[in-house]
Amino acid sequence: MLGAGELSALNRAVAEGGVDTVAGSKVSEPLQAGLITVDGKVVYRIEDDIPVMLPDEGIGTLQLADFPR
Repeated sequence: MLGAGELSALNRAVAEGGVDTVAGSKVSEPLQAGLITVDGKVVYRIEDDIPVMLPDEGIGTLQLADFPR
């Protein structure tokens, strides 16, 4: 699960319009929760308590300047 600091940093970037999915689609809605890979490079959103683990829907963390690593 994403920690509070990670979720906050990700949602700040989403609000600024600077977040894309792995497939290149803009992320326009803030995440309520998310899962992060063991290496910390990809976040998958959780919607209605269901993880969306589709590879193209992942959000790469390297695009986030202030993401805690």
